[in-house]
Parts: sequence; structure tokens; C-alpha cells
Amino acid sequence: MTDLIIELDKFLNAGGFVMPPLLFATALLWYGLGYRFWILRRNGRSSPRKLIKKGLKADITGKKPRDLVEEAAMIGVRIKQGGVSDLRRCLDGAFHHYESEINRYRPVINTIVMIAPLLGLLGTVNGMIETFNSLADMALFTQSGGIAGGISQALFTTQMGLAVAIPGFLMKSMLDRKQRRIQSELNQIKELLCIREH
Repeated sequence: MTDLIIELDKFLNAGGFVMPPLLFATALLWYGLGYRFWILRRNGRSSPRKLIKKGLKADITGKKPRDLVEEAAMIGVRIKQGGVSDLRRCLDGAFHHYESEINRYRPVINTIVMIAPLLGLLGTVNGMIETFNSLADMALFTQSGGIAGGISQALFTTQMGLAVAIPGFLMKSMLDRKQRRIQSELNQIKELLCIREH
């Protein structure tokens, strides 16, 4: 346990003052990505049309939905079977929860993916300042590492910023595609239920 703390301390010191916020941003990024991955999963293979057909034909009250789209379809069918006067408004109100749920953490992820390389760049600038200060003082070796320490910090923070941003961006792009597909399916469910009303 002590070795782990020593290694963590070395890791944090290698990047200077930029490392704590960068590690916090990394943890928040992967929490948000994990949450979105879980919410945007699509376990059921049925299309919105099949889900509605199945729901209108059979009693679905006892069935447990496998994902968000199936749950939305079940809610939509129940609202329709309830015989409400303004079906479209009721569906919009009921589906608002799902639409906000599939959007959750998206702005946070976008922000972190954008600022992680900038935090890395800030660490780079700080490392280069340390390097030039060492050159000005002709101090090749100091407590903070001198020239070698400054260059090491500059490269380490740049690497860390990119290591956070690149996988985060790739995961974000994949999840955004899934979100667009689910949003489209939710819209289809509403449209199909409203068409069947007439």
C-alpha cells in the first residue's frame, strides 16, 4: 500500500500543478462515459413499429423492459390505451424524461474532451518556463529538476492531456451516434402512436 502511495505521489509530481485537475477531469470523464454507455445500451432488437404492435396486441403490464426504448414504447402504449384527449402532448411530456436522460453528462464530456489538451498545454508551458529559468540561472540540476525536470514535465503533461482527450473523443463520438439513433426511435414511437390514433 505504501509503494502505491509513493508511485502515485511521483506520478502527480511528474506533471506539476496541472496533474490534480487533469486526474479529476479524467475520473469525471470516464464516469460520464460509463453512465452514458449504460443508458444508451440497446438490448432489445425489436424496431419501434414491432414494439408498438406487440404492446397494442398483448398485455405488457407484467413484462420488464430490456432498455430505454422498450420502456418508452410500453409507457407510450399505456398512455394511448388510457384514452387521453391530447395524445401528442401527453407523449411529449412522458418522453421528456427519456430525452433528458439520454443527454445526461454529454455537455460535461464535451467540455472535458476540449479542455484536457489545454490543461496538458498549460503543463507544457509551465515545464518550458522552468526549463528556461534553469538555463538563465545556468542551473542544470535543482530541487525541481532543472532543465531535464522542466522538459520532462512539459512532455508528460502534453502526453497526459492527449491520453485523456483522444480515447474520450472516440467514445464520445460512438455514444453520440447511439444517442441519435435512440432519439430517432423515440420520435418514431411517438409518431406511430399518434398516426394510429387517427
